[in-house]
Amino acid sequence: MTARPFHSRIDFGKGHVDMTHGAGGKATAQLVDELFAAAFDNRWLAARNDQAVLDLPQGKLVFTTDSYVVSPLFFPGGDIGCLSVHGTLNDLAMAGARPISLSAGFILEEGFPLADLKRIVDSMAKAARLAGVPIVTGDTKVVERGKGDGVFINTSGVGVIPLGITVPSGERARPGDKVLVSGTMGDHGVTIMSKREGIAFETDLASDTAALHTLVEKMVAEVKDVHVMRDPTRGGLATSLNEIAHQSGVGFLLQEAAIPVRKEVASACELLGIDPYYVANEGKLIAICAARDADKLLAAMKAHPLGANASIIGTVVEDANRFVQLQTTFGGSRILDWLTAEQLPRIC
Repeated sequence: MTARPFHSRIDFGKGHVDMTHGAGGKATAQLVDELFAAAFDNRWLAARNDQAVLDLPQGKLVFTTDSYVVSPLFFPGGDIGCLSVHGTLNDLAMAGARPISLSAGFILEEGFPLADLKRIVDSMAKAARLAGVPIVTGDTKVVERGKGDGVFINTSGVGVIPLGITVPSGERARPGDKVLVSGTMGDHGVTIMSKREGIAFETDLASDTAALHTLVEKMVAEVKDVHVMRDPTRGGLATSLNEIAHQSGVGFLLQEAAIPVRKEVASACELLGIDPYYVANEGKLIAICAARDADKLLAAMKAHPLGANASIIGTVVEDANRFVQLQTTFGGSRILDWLTAEQLPRIC
């Protein structure tokens, strides 16, 4: 990539986004050169086209897109940058796909500190590099001061489901199937809320944001027919299972004692008056498989760092009402119904 002949470099220490950065002229080109292209450097971006031409391996093509508006932009365990990479990679992974590439679109507010923008872009670049998935194309727009909230990010992703893998899908849960989760529930949403409200806990809370495609790769290598995979983001475990119940026309019977929730998260939820089963996760997944495959799938999950706390938490049951039922630790039961209001706005 050949650098353009700008007379002075951008001041990423003290500078701010201004309207010229989105005008398509010299300032835009300089921002692309000195920030985005430098951080995301790869041969597709170096071509300087408005699109990326990709070579795809054999298999089924998977495409997804997502937008990120999390507040605050920086939080324990991550930031909007790595979250925007992880979230889109995970949407691809839930179809059993191997991610191929990402795009990134930025909507910046006039006056946003360039130091914060660089921190976010560097975080995205690191997350993409660690995941082994390049950001190959993108776009930047600037809106007037007061008409945005610092920065919003859209990422889209392309992946391929390898030949021989049966595609997991929300309508494939069957009575008798087992329900597994890859780890503790509610870490991300509670971290965001505690940071937003300025609540301190004796033990530090941190987001679980992570890219799950390497975990999924291990899972489908052991069990080629995982019926359903879902990352329980907005609305958490309860909402995700209600969605699957309605897609498949089944019910769920869960065991509360088997659902992993960190003590710190449970305490924070009690303090904040929220239910951990409805709280967002950004580095966990739900998997549903035939009962005969459950132990094998659990072992594969536990063998991966992102599945060390995996657990079998329940069973798919016949239920015309499509209820998600929870057997509590006190011996009773309750229905985990659809989330009817936004517990935690702007958590992703």
